[in-house]
Amino acid sequence: MMSVTLSKSRYLTGCQCPRRLWLRSHMPDVAAAPPAAQARRFAAGTEIGRRAHALFPGGVLVDEDALRHREAVERTRALLAGGNVPAIFEAAFLHAGVRSRVDILERLGDGAWGLREVKSAASVKEEHLHDVALQRFVLEGSGLRVPSLEVIHVNSGYVRGDGEIDWPRYFHRQDVTARVAPLRSDVPARVQFLHAVLALDASPAIEPARHCDTPRACEFWTHCTRDKPADWVFHLPKRPDRFEALRAAGIERIADIPDDFPLSGKQERVRSVLREGRAFVSTGLAAALAPAGPPACYLDFETMGPPIPLYPGTRPYQRIPFQWSLHRLDPAGVLEHQEFLASGRIDPRREFVATLLDALSDRPEPILVYSRFEADVLGGLAGAVPERAAALAGLRARLVDLLRVVQGHVYHPAFGGSFSLKAVAPALVPGFGYSDLEGVAGGDEAAGAFAAIAQGEMSEAEEARVRSALRVYCERDTLALVELHKALRERVCATLV
Repeated sequence: MMSVTLSKSRYLTGCQCPRRLWLRSHMPDVAAAPPAAQARRFAAGTEIGRRAHALFPGGVLVDEDALRHREAVERTRALLAGGNVPAIFEAAFLHAGVRSRVDILERLGDGAWGLREVKSAASVKEEHLHDVALQRFVLEGSGLRVPSLEVIHVNSGYVRGDGEIDWPRYFHRQDVTARVAPLRSDVPARVQFLHAVLALDASPAIEPARHCDTPRACEFWTHCTRDKPADWVFHLPKRPDRFEALRAAGIERIADIPDDFPLSGKQERVRSVLREGRAFVSTGLAAALAPAGPPACYLDFETMGPPIPLYPGTRPYQRIPFQWSLHRLDPAGVLEHQEFLASGRIDPRREFVATLLDALSDRPEPILVYSRFEADVLGGLAGAVPERAAALAGLRARLVDLLRVVQGHVYHPAFGGSFSLKAVAPALVPGFGYSDLEGVAGGDEAAGAFAAIAQGEMSEAEEARVRSALRVYCERDTLALVELHKALRERVCATLV
């Protein structure tokens, strides 16, 4: 079989899971389609990497693309030997079957170089250290002396002013030389091992487990779990230690977990439901629903957290709410809908607050949500719009979290171990779902789509289409709360018959 050259990304993939590396190299067609928001995240990372060049005036870019790696290596050699280039961007190297493009090489003097890896994250993560360790291995194997290692990451404390981004303040340079040192000796053996994995005729037999989503969710999860039972023990709530013990005991189905195996009360409930094939409804559901009405309001927010702040006074990754949807069920059973979607041209928070308070502040009904998300957003808005803090606190006091109600009192076989709204609502409300949505069908997609609108990246026609999709998606989430609340009330009635 033809050998496949390692790259930084392939190396890190192999560190997470050798099977993932093999599949990515030899069976990429069985991977799940990447989320729509992933391309935007990659684009943002590329832009952040480019902006870091501002920290090194006079640096030179090696602009040959990945398909011209040999030419990029030759150009890099010439720049290294030139003696007058203070920094090289996207320097290219090949050593021990590993191709590497170094974000920034900084000339230190006396023939030494500093490796500067740029990350869009707001802190240094363990995976970044392995990335730098591999690059150091390649650089030193190519004959360079590299005594200084840095990760340049986003400074989450930076606040954008009224003008352009201050890039030197936006970034934080963190020395990781000492933290990478213990990893140095492991790299050669790991490179050799991963080359051996790539040369295999079949993928390594590695069981899916917790490593599949750490540090990145694996695109081959569906492929690798296709033969697992619907009640696979991986879906046991709060499962990590239990899952490892059950796997060691050869138990794959939740229904097959022995009665004497230690489980929490919630886990025992799940086992019982899956054994009996019928939903669990606790006797306490009626009391838990008592504060929820009706009449009631049903509320959902959409937010974005752009890595490069778009508005003055905001920080990288700060949560910026831009859309709300509200259904209201009145005492007569009439359902009404209101909504807000910001323009994106200016900071949307003040208008978001004003419209939300106009819709809700003169009403006494409970406001039903799903999770603490809306409460946390309202808390953040109180700091951003302090003159409306008291009114926002009043809204927070009216919130009723249906997630807590479901987690404490209901379990359905179709939940599949998840209490997300997208799992719970279709399970308890036959025929309800999200599969018909086009363009925007999840919170990450909504955030990415609105960020693109705010940055002016769309044509007028495309923006109109995306805005329509955003409205439909957010309204669907609050309609899910309406239908879920109704289904829970019906189950209370059924238990009283």
